[in-house]
Amino acid sequence: MDIINKLKNFYAEPAKAEPLKNSEQIDKTYAKWRMRIFLAMFFGYIVFYMCRKNISVALPAMQDSLGFSNTELGLLGSSLYLTYAAGKFINGIIADNTNAKRVLPTALFISALANILFVLFAHFVTPGKISIFGLPPVSLLLWLLAFFWGINGWFQSMGFPPIAKNLSYWFSNKERGFKWSLWSSSHEIGTYLSVVLSGYLITRYGWESVFYVPAIFAIIFCYFFYKNLQDKPSSLGLPDIEKYKDPSFVEAEDKKQDEDVLSYSDIFRKYIIKNPVVWLLAFAYIFVYVVRYGTIDWLIMYLVEIKHYSISSSAYRLSFLPLVGVLGTVGAGYVSDKFFNGKRAPVNIICLSLLAFCIYMFKINTISILDYVYISAIGVFTCGPQVLIGGLSAVESSSKKVASAVTGFCGMFGYVGAILSGVGTGFMIDKFSWNGAIAFWIVSALISLGICVILLKKELRK
Repeated sequence: MDIINKLKNFYAEPAKAEPLKNSEQIDKTYAKWRMRIFLAMFFGYIVFYMCRKNISVALPAMQDSLGFSNTELGLLGSSLYLTYAAGKFINGIIADNTNAKRVLPTALFISALANILFVLFAHFVTPGKISIFGLPPVSLLLWLLAFFWGINGWFQSMGFPPIAKNLSYWFSNKERGFKWSLWSSSHEIGTYLSVVLSGYLITRYGWESVFYVPAIFAIIFCYFFYKNLQDKPSSLGLPDIEKYKDPSFVEAEDKKQDEDVLSYSDIFRKYIIKNPVVWLLAFAYIFVYVVRYGTIDWLIMYLVEIKHYSISSSAYRLSFLPLVGVLGTVGAGYVSDKFFNGKRAPVNIICLSLLAFCIYMFKINTISILDYVYISAIGVFTCGPQVLIGGLSAVESSSKKVASAVTGFCGMFGYVGAILSGVGTGFMIDKFSWNGAIAFWIVSALISLGICVILLKKELRK
């Protein structure tokens, strides 16, 4: 119990420091830390992704080396999404009462360690067939790899909540939207760098290097993470960011009258559990993630097996999906504000329609250079809805008092889609060839599109 209490105290949210009185000192302290914290979170999440998306490039070589079927590879990939889905919501609640400066480096360190153990067990465990709880016999090694990849998923899910907390506390309402979307581009940049680095490593040093090289880099980066992070501004004696940036600021959501008297649990039930719009967004998010992770995890295999590119050439082509996808991430919120008066549903409908079209065109395309175009377009039209549906749309359809919970709630459903994407894509390939997988992604985009049409009708009626 002493160890548990010591850990709780170590990770506990720091107490408020004595408030700074000197305005010049307040200015200097805010100026010193805001950019450092943002850059640490931005580059830190890129490193998180490098320890998470590396498996995409390794899958074809792992299949050749370890003899797994496509369905088994899908099960392996889904183990991360399963623990990530549960962890994202739970760790989101925990993050409100813990120290971001200590939680983030710890989560990254253990994620890196899980990557290293993943490789070590692949070296030292002899594949053998066993049955657990009467399930069909599978490789003992598969279960062990799935276990460590699931551990990786849990600690990966600890990355976003403290960052969301810091974005909320260190950046004011007037600047938070742009800062949030700018930070969100770290997802795509991290995926791009992971794919490029993994493609380079796998052709020279084997698939194992795809896991241990990013892991070693992540362990080194943990020191930088710790030195450049802080928790809330109050832990440094700073005033609230809203009061500092705009003393006349009045909360825009002014307010559903009962919010002042309802408890947190009542607000949670009313504005999340009993909110039909949130449920529609959550279900739409499932199918966005089916396409998002179906394409990023499986397109390399498609390019190798169907279009007959080399692994390194396929990895290079795939790298355009997250790289150009940054335009969708940053642009979706801007376009919905600038051209649709803050309505998110029209942008989602446009993106999802074009997404289904581009997936189909990618399938039938026979011109090599156009593969870059369609892969890039898939990235843009996936990243737009991914940012809007589970982020801005969810918060704006709920209450700001449960903003973290509602994004965690939709995020949890999104990773249910990621799980379905891993197992479902592998199953469709094994049963119906790659035509089945492509159809799976297109139908998923169209289902999400249909839900967004319903949401637009609700929005227009309101």
